[in-house]
This record gives sequence, C-alpha cells and structure tokens, in this order.
Amino acid sequence: MKEKSTRAIVVWLLTGAFLVASMVVIGGITRLTQSGLSMVEWKLIMGAVPPMNEQAWQATFEKYKQFPEYQKLNIHYTLSDFKSIFWWEYLHRLLGRVIGLVFIIPFFYFLIRKRLSKALIGKLLLILALGAFQGFLGWFMVKSGLVNNPHVSHYRLAAHLITAFTLFAMIIDLALKIGWPVANKVHATYYRPILRVLLGLLILQIVFGAFVAGLKAGLFYPTFPTMNGEWLPNVIHESLQQQGWLAWIDTVAGVQFIHRWLGITVWVFTLMMAIVYYPSLTDRQRLSFGLLFGMISLQALLGIFTLLYSVPIVLAVLHQLGALLTLLAWVYTMHSTRLASSQP
Repeated sequence: MKEKSTRAIVVWLLTGAFLVASMVVIGGITRLTQSGLSMVEWKLIMGAVPPMNEQAWQATFEKYKQFPEYQKLNIHYTLSDFKSIFWWEYLHRLLGRVIGLVFIIPFFYFLIRKRLSKALIGKLLLILALGAFQGFLGWFMVKSGLVNNPHVSHYRLAAHLITAFTLFAMIIDLALKIGWPVANKVHATYYRPILRVLLGLLILQIVFGAFVAGLKAGLFYPTFPTMNGEWLPNVIHESLQQQGWLAWIDTVAGVQFIHRWLGITVWVFTLMMAIVYYPSLTDRQRLSFGLLFGMISLQALLGIFTLLYSVPIVLAVLHQLGALLTLLAWVYTMHSTRLASSQP
C-alpha cells in the first residue's frame, strides 16, 4: 500500500471514529434530556428532512401524542416543548446517516482505485455491516419505549451502546495497524492475555453502566462508598428472594451495586497490572499503560461525582465519553504490545 494511500485511509478511518464518538456523546445527551422517544417513526430517506413549517411541526407533534410517553409523562407539553426534545433525537439520527455516507462513499472510492488489500476489504465490510446493525439496534431500542411503559429497555440500551463502542474500537484498532505499525519482540505478547481479561471487565462495566442509565439507577443512593449507609442494601436481599439472580441485572439497587464494585475491581486490577509489568515494559508501552490507568482513574472519579450530584447532564455525558476514551486507551495499549505483522 503506497504511503499516500495509507495516509488517506488512516485519515478516513480516524474521521469515522471521531464521528462515532460524537454519536455516542449526542446519544447520551438525547437520553439524558428525555428526547429519545420524540421521533416515533423510522424513515431512512424522508426522515432526514425535519419539519419545515408550522403545519409539518403540528403533524409531527400529533403523531407523538399518540404514544404513551406523551400521554403518561408529557401531557403538559406544548409544541415548543416538543421541539426542544425533537431536535436532539433528530440530530442523533442525522449524524447516523452522515456516518454511513462518510464510510460508504470513500470505501467505494478506495475500492475502485484498488487501494485496498483483500484482508482490509474484509475488515472494512465487517465495520460497515456492524454500522448498519447499529442503526437497526437504535430503532429496536426506541420501539421498546413506544409501548405502555414509556421507557426504553435497559437491555436494548446496553446492546445499542456496546455495539457503538465495539464499532469505535474496531475502527481505531484498524487505523493504528495501518498508520502506526509496531515491531515488538516476542516477549511483548506476554502482556496481551491479561489485557484481554481487562477488556472483559471493561465490557462488563460498560454494560452495567448502560443498565444504570436505562433504569435511571444513578438517581438513587447518592452516597459513596456506601449506598445510603449500607454496604449491601437490604432491598437487594429482598429482591434476590423474589427474583433470584435477575435482581442483579433488573433492579435499581442491584445494577448500581455491581457497577460500583466492578468499577473498583477494574481500577485495582489495572493498578496491579501496571505495577507488576512496569519494569519490563518499553518506553512506549509504559506510556500506554500509564494512559490506561490514568483514564480508568479519571473515569472512576467522574462516576463518583456523577452519582453524588444526582446525575447532572454535563457530568453524565463526560462519564459516558470517559468510558469511550478508556476503551481508546485500552486499544492503544493493546496495540503497543503487538508483534510486527504485514499491513492489513
């Protein structure tokens, strides 16, 4: 692959990764402003055009009125109130369409110009397929809230979020492989299994973060390290008796308890990993491990303050962005331990 082509592909991938990250942030704002159920239809082409006049706005508002969120929670809304929540969801969906175009058009350009290897084509097609699946998951999640209970399923929210994070990580990893190849000795691979264990913990923590968000569990137990003075709230014992293990993934207290202690586990695990491996790391690897531990520490602090201040939008959005940047730090750390290999 020629250097000029390589640079263009890397810029393309990094642009896409930035847009996906922006999508995650806007998605968080959409959720926190209770805007996610304002658009009750999914129209791939026509949905890209917002209401253009007062009559169109009123017609869109009337459609919203037919669903439980308006009837049970927002019956006091005026058209002006509706517009304020509509725009966040519209922007979120519009950016999804933009991301699709940003990936598809350059992909065919590079393909026609024969700038892509067969291996790279396969990886890019996987990214495109995952992006399309993410769009489906978004509507699948919204549909779960257009029912009698006007709240989206926290399970579907978790699936939507973790897919976005996976997409982001895949794009960044591919960009690093192409643009900044490394040539470590064999011993570098010793760090990779433990980093994969950390990834498993991070994924689990992100999933439970989505559960906390979906159940609005962050609005309860605004104390740390205890939960309103209890290390293990009695309500969890009661829920376990009634629901069994589902109490850990389907109740406010259960998901918040897991999210708290899993976060502490991730922090301690990363600290111990950095301490044990530090003497044998290269300078580049020390930097990457340091960035990873620093990001996990910052993310833990953001989570604590988001909880203590009852989920203010700014802190909550920063906490969601922090999770994405933590994953970015993990991908970079994993890349720093990669063996020399051929270009994708």
